[in-house]
Amino acid sequence: MALSALGRRPDLWTTAAFEAVSLVPPGWWRRWPPVPVVSPKWLAFRMETAYGDPDARPTPADIVAFLDWCRMTRPRAWLR
Repeated sequence: MALSALGRRPDLWTTAAFEAVSLVPPGWWRRWPPVPVVSPKWLAFRMETAYGDPDARPTPADIVAFLDWCRMTRPRAWLR
């Protein structure tokens, strides 16, 4: 669902890629299995601070709004 919502917003594709890479913990290749994924503990913390529930998941609209916010508030010369 989130990918289809993002698919309708090509202006956010670069921002989404940058944000996805920035969420991966440093040194991810040193942990087994060597897959660049977000820490479950960190994700639970973020969901609890955002939604009040560590098991909550953002809606596609929330993800698009977050990426739009990132694009507007974290200007990068190479994104424009």
